[in-house]
Amino acid sequence: MEKPRETPEAPREAPRKVPSHEVTYCRLRDMILFGQLAPGQAVTIQGLTATLGAGMTPVREAIRRLTAEGALDLQDNRRVSVPVLTAGQMDELAFARLTLEPRLAELACPRMTGTDIAALEQIDAEVNAAIRTGDVARYLHGNYRFHFAIYDRAGAPILLAIVQSLWLRFGPSLRVVCGRQGTSNLPDRHEEALAAMRAGDAPALADAIAEDIRQGISQVTLQGASVTAAPVDRRQDAEI
Repeated sequence: MEKPRETPEAPREAPRKVPSHEVTYCRLRDMILFGQLAPGQAVTIQGLTATLGAGMTPVREAIRRLTAEGALDLQDNRRVSVPVLTAGQMDELAFARLTLEPRLAELACPRMTGTDIAALEQIDAEVNAAIRTGDVARYLHGNYRFHFAIYDRAGAPILLAIVQSLWLRFGPSLRVVCGRQGTSNLPDRHEEALAAMRAGDAPALADAIAEDIRQGISQVTLQGASVTAAPVDRRQDAEI
């Protein structure tokens, strides 16, 4: 008896390689977002090429993109630094975040599945562990993941892109506060947010997110986080 012919497997697509310039941009963006570069701290091409393990061209492109997004300032002497937020700019950020992020949470709530909520519970457990142990970097990364795991479910890509830009501007100042006072008094209204998601209560989720934002902005404002970084050796500066 003739054996049935086996159906040949379809060729597997090779994973798409992320362009080097995009990798460099994302890594530099994260350095700003999570406060590895403090407000007022100069950024030079030579230092970044060594830190990021990237070439001059992708680093220059990343700097230009982040300057256009307001995450870096191009100085008159062609140096780049992380902006120092003024009181007025902090007020603008507070207004924008308190307007957009609760709305994203409200939109996301009916889309959240049990799997989504379980993943958020795991992230929140990591945030709580970071707060207990005083691990600032872990707290910042976990807090970001928690919020954007919610916002990603909103189905509102325009609002999401704006909020990502707002966090990029706010992150360095929050990192200054964490460095000064540790993690003991950092905002964490995640339990209220999780309870609202379990209940399918969109207004309650929006309120929990809004209160979490207010606490974070209050911490930054009260601590006067818009201070400059330590003086930078200008002999290391690079032309852009």
